[in-house]
Amino acid sequence: MGASILSDFGAEILIPVCAVIGIAFSLVQWVLVSKVKLSPGRESVNNGSGAKNGYSDYLIEEEEGLNDHSVVLKCAEIQSAISEGATSFLFTEYQYVGIFMVAFAILIFLFLGSVEGFSSKSQPCTYDKSKICKPALATAAFSTISFLLGAITSVVSGFLGMKIATYANARTTLEARKGVGKAFITAFRSGAVMGFLLAANGLLVLYIAINLFKLYYGDDWSGLFEAITGYGLGGSSMALFGRVGGGIYTKAADVGADLVGKVERNIPEDDPRNPAVIADNVGDNVGDIAGMGSDLFGSYAESSCAALVVASISSFGINHELTPMLYPLIISSVGIIVCLITTLFATDFFEIKAVKEIEPSLKRQLIISTVLMTIGIGIVSWIALPSSFTIFNFGDQKAVKNWQLFLCVAVGLWAGLIIGFVTEYYTSNAYSPVQDVADSCRTGAATNVIFGLALGYKSCIIPIFAIAISIFVSFSFAAMYGIAVAALGMLSTIATGLAIDAYGPISDNAGGIAEMAGMSHRIRERTDALDAAGNTTAAIGKGFAIGSAALVSLALFGAFVSRAAISTVDVLTPKVFIGLLVGAMLPYWFSAMTMKSVGSAALKMVEEVRRQFNTIPGLMEGTTKPDYATCVKISTDASIKEMIPPGALVMLTPLVVGIFFGVETLSGVLAGSLVSGVQIELNEK
Repeated sequence: MGASILSDFGAEILIPVCAVIGIAFSLVQWVLVSKVKLSPGRESVNNGSGAKNGYSDYLIEEEEGLNDHSVVLKCAEIQSAISEGATSFLFTEYQYVGIFMVAFAILIFLFLGSVEGFSSKSQPCTYDKSKICKPALATAAFSTISFLLGAITSVVSGFLGMKIATYANARTTLEARKGVGKAFITAFRSGAVMGFLLAANGLLVLYIAINLFKLYYGDDWSGLFEAITGYGLGGSSMALFGRVGGGIYTKAADVGADLVGKVERNIPEDDPRNPAVIADNVGDNVGDIAGMGSDLFGSYAESSCAALVVASISSFGINHELTPMLYPLIISSVGIIVCLITTLFATDFFEIKAVKEIEPSLKRQLIISTVLMTIGIGIVSWIALPSSFTIFNFGDQKAVKNWQLFLCVAVGLWAGLIIGFVTEYYTSNAYSPVQDVADSCRTGAATNVIFGLALGYKSCIIPIFAIAISIFVSFSFAAMYGIAVAALGMLSTIATGLAIDAYGPISDNAGGIAEMAGMSHRIRERTDALDAAGNTTAAIGKGFAIGSAALVSLALFGAFVSRAAISTVDVLTPKVFIGLLVGAMLPYWFSAMTMKSVGSAALKMVEEVRRQFNTIPGLMEGTTKPDYATCVKISTDASIKEMIPPGALVMLTPLVVGIFFGVETLSGVLAGSLVSGVQIELNEK
């Protein structure tokens, strides 16, 4: 079948080096952002050196607060309040979730260990009975360790993303005094810090875990990579709670701030007189930054682990070919370098000079990263894979060529771009769908709701076809392994995707700080322009997350069916059909629980904001400060309390169904929830 051009030693060097480069690049971006000082003082003259990013330029307009030290101090004060609120919430959330994760880790150990009665004796391998593999007890122990490792990595990824976002929001506001281009660069560089830290840390930790586990497993690669799957489960489990908890927090604060402040009291958004304004800005960080970071990390970890598991029982694992075995990690490594080059196009090669250039610059990031990554995938597939090999396909070995695997990854990559652009089309105010919805507001809320629902339903069509084509092509060429690497292809530019996604909440916070600090209307117009582009890019990030999650879920479903020795999933079997119905219902149940939680938390927030407006003298006149802390506490307490039941529903349903109704019913539940969940997610993005 031939050997790969890239040596095993070369692969083992390439992966950690690319990860370290990604971490180093993120630190460089952080240093550049930190040059914007949150302290009063006239900035030094550039002396004609022409610094492109303008850190040593004079502020361009006196009326925009060049010498107004109180404005700078106010920005620093607001940023500190937002950072403290976000940090406090995440620490509280992680304490509760940590208890749940430990309990679930114990369950994993007990269930996996009981497969062979907690035997510590070696046993015949699952997929090749002629060989002897490590005991089930070892798999249980190492799976539990990798589960906790994935959960911790997810927590760290979300937390670091939140910290850089809260570090950069006020700096973006201050840079807006120099022009929209300077503010854009600060916000985007801050997002890049999060993107590269998450991508590089996830890759490096997974690579180190594989090498450490290999010290025990030796030549038992199927056992090794089966134990590694816990890494993906831990990452996605933490992502679940991060998204639910952060989502409840941000929506409760958003509703409370807007409903009372904007609608009832007719004051601007982010007005400092609004008691919920700090909670609203905190919510942008804990929901859209920390939550999204954990979410995309979970998808990345799951797709990598799914690909590695299938590869371990294919010719790569059977013949102990290390470089082809690490093909998924090499793709991610090259993705970091590609995203690094792509980022320079936004921050160094092209300078934003006008508001109308912001959104095209962000879209250009997606196009450039996709084109460069296609070339990178082609090179990796040529040097890291033998010309032909076999892939495990439900008990058989399917012959595959390296160019076919290249197409699997590439189709996932380009499907992600299509989903991103379709999402942008349906969410940007530059195109007719959003304009039609806005126009429908002229006749009242009823027509607005009808048009909005119709638009949401319609937006599902093209992404679903893109996902379907990706599944068909990748499965035809390389079975479930093809689907797993297609998902990895969609996430191969995760550093750029996260940078674009994190840019949105940072810009949103920057606008809020400008309003609260009393900065000029012209500066607010600049931050609003950044925010408008950020709202669209946030939707693009959600589109990537949904598309990759669909592919990853199918790959994991295939791994489950293979591991459970289910040859076919027959929908005409009553047990399976019942499972399909229940599974299709689960996303609606989950949505109902989270929406009710948001409603309950928002109700408390609205009551508190109304109370403060009605009882605090001078609040509307701006002579008295509102009680921001109480609103932050309401959102924190509500989200912590309400996030556990939806999370428990998702985590415990497979266990309950599998134990009491068997694997056939469970296969139906998983399939039904996958199909139903993708539609709902695409509709609600």
